[in-house]
Order: sequence, then C-alpha cells, then structure tokens
Amino acid sequence: MPADRPAASLTRETHDVEALIIGSGLSGIGAAIKLREAGVRDLVLIEKADDLGGTWRDNTYPGCACDVPSALYSYSFAPNPEWTRAFAGQPEIRAYLRDTAAAYGITPLVRFGAEVTRAQWNPREARWHVETTRDRYTARFLIAAAGPWHEPLLPDIPGLDDFPGEVFHSSRWRHDHELAGARVAVIGSGASAVQFVPAIQPRVGRLHLFQRTAQWVLPKPDHRVPSAERWLMRHVPAAQRALRNAEYAALEALGVGFRRPGLLRAVQKVGTLHLRATVKDPRLRRALTPDYTLGCKRLLLSNTYYPALTRPNVSVHATAVEAVHGSRVIGADGSGADVDTIILGTGFHILDMPIGRRVFDADGASLDDHWQGSPDAYLGTTVSGFPNAFVLLGPHLGTGHSSAYMVLEAQLDHMAGAVRRFRSAGWAAMDVRPEVQAAFNAEVQQALPSTVYNAGGCSSYYLDGNGRNSFSWPWSTGRMRRRLADFDAEAYAVTSYTESRIDGQYTLAREVR
Repeated sequence: MPADRPAASLTRETHDVEALIIGSGLSGIGAAIKLREAGVRDLVLIEKADDLGGTWRDNTYPGCACDVPSALYSYSFAPNPEWTRAFAGQPEIRAYLRDTAAAYGITPLVRFGAEVTRAQWNPREARWHVETTRDRYTARFLIAAAGPWHEPLLPDIPGLDDFPGEVFHSSRWRHDHELAGARVAVIGSGASAVQFVPAIQPRVGRLHLFQRTAQWVLPKPDHRVPSAERWLMRHVPAAQRALRNAEYAALEALGVGFRRPGLLRAVQKVGTLHLRATVKDPRLRRALTPDYTLGCKRLLLSNTYYPALTRPNVSVHATAVEAVHGSRVIGADGSGADVDTIILGTGFHILDMPIGRRVFDADGASLDDHWQGSPDAYLGTTVSGFPNAFVLLGPHLGTGHSSAYMVLEAQLDHMAGAVRRFRSAGWAAMDVRPEVQAAFNAEVQQALPSTVYNAGGCSSYYLDGNGRNSFSWPWSTGRMRRRLADFDAEAYAVTSYTESRIDGQYTLAREVR
C-alpha cells in the first residue's frame, strides 16, 4: 500500500447511480428536474458548497442583481409571480432557486460539501467513475453543470500578492471588511463593477476605478413591481406568460442587431445620450466613451453607474493596471493611487472552466486536452470522446442579448430527448461522431465573422486563448431551440449491450453502430 495514500480514502463509499450532476446552480437544478421527467429516478447532484444556487449563491456583492428582466430569468415551467422588481436582485433569485429545488424534490438529492476531483469514462463498464472529496460514484450519465460564471479570474499583476491591505474578488465579497472611509481601488469595469461601484461609492473615503476598456452602459428600465401586478401574475397565469413572451420578443428584436451590427447604431445612440446626460465633464466623458460597436462586449444596464463616477470621491483611471508597489496601484499610463483595499471586478474563467481539467476520456485525456484552448461541443452540449456526458451552458451557445434560461432550457430538452431514446433503446453508450461535431463547429465559425461578437472591434471574453470565438451562438435563440429540440441518433456512435453484474463486476456484450 502506498504510504502517501490517505487512510480516509480507503473507507469512502462507492455509490452507483444512473445520473450524476456536477453543480446545483440553475443548470444543475434544471437538469435534475428534466432528468426525473425523463424517467431517471436514481440521480445525485454533487455540490462543493454548503448550499445550492451557483453563481447566485457566490455573488453577494452590494448591488448584485440580474440584467435580464425577472419574468424571463426563470424556468418557463416554474414561473414566479412574486418578483418584487422588474430586474430581480440576488437575494430574490437565490430564494427562487431554493424554492424551485424544494418544490420539485431536488434538494434532498444534493450532496453538499463534496467537490468533484476527477471523472473518467470506463468503456468496459460503460459508466463514469467519479471521485469526490467525500465519496466515489459510478454513473451512467454525467452532466457538467458547473457553469461558466463560477470560478473567479484573478489577474496576474506584479506585486499584487504583496499588497499589505485587503484584496478580494467581487464574487468572494468580504462582508466583514469595513469599507467606510476606506481608500479603495476597483480593478475592472465589467458587469459586476457596474453594480457594486455605485453601491459602495457613498461609503468609501476614496474610490479609484481602473478601467482598461470603456463599457457601453444603457439605462436600466427597472422598477418596483406593484402589489396589484403581483396579484395579477399570481392569479392569472396567462398574464405572466404574456409578459414573458413580450420580454422575449423585445430581446430577440435586439438580437437581430447582434447579427447585423449596422442596426445597432440606434441602440448605441441611446448609450451615447445616456452618457452625455449623466456625465457633464468632457474629459471624464471621453474616458468613458467606448471605441467599439455596442454588443461586442457584454451589454450593461445601469442608472447609477455613471452618476457614481462623477462624485468628488471617485477618480477614473482609463488604463489597465501594470503593477502594485506596496500600497500603491500603478496604471499602465503611469497614473497611480495609494489605497488600503483592492476589489477585483475581473470576471470569471468563462472559456477555460476548471471542470475541463477534471473530466477525462477513457484514455485519460481531459476535456482541456481535447479542446487545446478552444472549447468545442456538438450543439454546445456533447463532446466527442466523452460518451453519455452533457455540458450545460457550454461552448457556442452564449448570446449577448437573451436569458441564460432560454439557452439552458433548449439544452435540457435536447438532453432529456437523448436520455429517453437511450433508455428505451437499451443503449450502453452514445458518443457524438467527431465529424458531426466538427461540421457543427465549422458552421458556427463560418457564421460568426459577420456578427458584432467578432466584427465589433473589441477584445472580449467571447474570444478564447487562441483568439477564436468559442462562446457565441451566431443566430437567434429561436433557431437554437429548433436545432436542439430533436435528438438525432444518427449523429452518435451507439453501443448496445447485454449487461450482467457478477461479484460486483460488469460485463457487456457490445454491438457498435
């Protein structure tokens, strides 16, 4: 026995389940609901935290809210008539996810405090072998639902590790750290910073915003939902469906411009007028004016961000951060600021998701090894060489205008159809054919150059480490829903089997087509 093998690992249990879901955020909860509807009863969700909710559990920074209308930011099969704002805040969204999981009986299926460390396909057994920090599992199906907005991206800034004050990422907010009167540097000006900067500005002594790239920020049509409207939504379900459909149609109309960037000039004009109306200082306004087409980066909404930047205790440094020297943050343009707190609004590992380093094929090659810096999946959902596995909110499916729930539900319908067909046909394994995956990827890449994601003149998280857009869907979400609606068995190499289990070992009689 190896001396360095932990004794605890010898006593961990091994559980055999039909489906194992990694993560219990909106993707994991939705996957569990749809798998149960497809007839899968023996399933488990592995969650490394002590509560469910995913990104809406982790992000608790001041001002955290959704930038998609509430009625559209929910499962279509579990509408919520109790939203108190047109754009819900983090506490309400987290509560909605908890309530939905409880209502559908999902919460008891979650194994909290367990982190997946390795999942590998075993072709002899036609099962996934999954190691967690608590127990081991074998599973017929593996669903990667950790999501792209999960692992914070920490910048590699010389001297940052030696900063003598407090440093934290916005998604790991230090609520125990007092900001009243503090000298704060905010690095990054993306979606999170646009929300938390206005929330903390009145409290801090001095705020220095280091903005590498100016953002397009549109007015946010947010408002408190009157009790009468909530009563209507509660008692007239058709009213809520109508609101959801109207919001979907409005965002899809905006999405036309993402595919034909010339049409975005009118929307861009709204952003320009919003900036002019709220920022009177010409020098500050120039610093906040983007030099790329709206939609090339994530579209941001706020009524308070620009006003906050005009306050006397705020300085905007229109530059990237080059280094940190002691307590001083140095910009690439030579500007600097002495601070005692640094808040990182630097986003997440969107296209280099940590899950890619933990899921392995039969030969021991990881998803990352297959992807080589450019994530790829057939219909954004299945990856050749990884049978019986589904990646949720995966590559090629991101949109800059719609709700993540629209994308997710299209995938969940596809996954459920695949599982139903799999179970009814008595398959052992289904693996998307490499030529089918390659053809889909080529189709996407051929369509992307004319979209604002690629032609907008900016560098964004839509582009991977190889400079390729591995994130975006270049068509409408309606087309996405139609493409994913039907499971095409011909796209997969299928293994049928006769199974027996003797002395704890599986044997399979195989027939591959």
